[in-house]
Amino acid sequence: MNELLIGCNGRGVQDSNFEHPVSLDEPSIEEQFRLVKDAQFFNFFDRMPLPNQMDLFKSLIEKYDLPVHTTSWLYEVGTDDERLKQNFALSNEIGATTHNMMVYSHDQQGHKISNQQVIDYYLFAYDEGMKQGVEPSFELHVNMWSEDPRRITPVAQAVKARGIPFNFTLDYSHVIFKIGNQQELAVSGILEDVQQRKIVLDPFEPDNLVDEWIEQDIIRWLQIRSVAPNGPRNIWAPHDPFETKALLPKRPSFKVQAGDPGRGILYPFTQPEPGEWHSEWFAHLVEPCKEVVRKVLKNHKDNPSSRLRYITTEMITLPDYGLNAKFSLIGQNAEIAKFTRNTWQNLH
Repeated sequence: MNELLIGCNGRGVQDSNFEHPVSLDEPSIEEQFRLVKDAQFFNFFDRMPLPNQMDLFKSLIEKYDLPVHTTSWLYEVGTDDERLKQNFALSNEIGATTHNMMVYSHDQQGHKISNQQVIDYYLFAYDEGMKQGVEPSFELHVNMWSEDPRRITPVAQAVKARGIPFNFTLDYSHVIFKIGNQQELAVSGILEDVQQRKIVLDPFEPDNLVDEWIEQDIIRWLQIRSVAPNGPRNIWAPHDPFETKALLPKRPSFKVQAGDPGRGILYPFTQPEPGEWHSEWFAHLVEPCKEVVRKVLKNHKDNPSSRLRYITTEMITLPDYGLNAKFSLIGQNAEIAKFTRNTWQNLH
């Protein structure tokens, strides 16, 4: 990969500001294409088109010379098989080749899914996706089976033992923001293991999880969101249980009441202007995110077997992330893409 393929998540495409803070009301699809193209650091758009948007997407891909290489959706094991098949077909039709899957940690009955169920679901998704020429990639994500990151390696190894590649979407922001936060570590079920150093979350320390996954050659898609270890919760986005635009998880792992702040899964990548952000900003808190990018890109340069295919920036609108911030969301995404390209160039 001489040229990095870097896309922008569609939920991060708002030129927000003081007068128009980050909102759940999104710009038109055409405005999203335009903003991503005008940002100049992206060479594709990451968005799952709805069935009634296919013709629009195709026309905008041509108009802005901006392909859609990747798509994403949320899935519940045992209930969303038809939606998954449809999304693979739509992804194929729009030209995407990788479909990111956020798989809930519980099934429709509220039972926690086992590693074997995750393995079986991956194999099912792989078979269905490859019929359409679209590969699945399972994401590291809160509220999903992978919120306990200890599960990723055994699942990956079991899939690979079947002779099938395990495609992993690494969004390490979902781990970094938990560092030093006992409540969040407990939600993942890893507090004791972290305290006993059975697992290492900090990407600067030896034997950390990022290095473990890099060594396995499973990273297919790198998602980059800026977060801070034990970062501030989003006090500008009090929880509204009746909000329909926020894609609230069916069974959130982090229990909240109406009015509680959002989780702290976003931190500005570059210093905000006064009043653009609800908390103090410190440059050193962004370094763990940058280190993950450096590690993955260095491996991609040095390792002929690197399977990295796509990179996306993930500064998004939702309440646990950037809702109601007053900086430019697309601007923050562009800064991450710029840093990523510069890091890649410096490696050469």
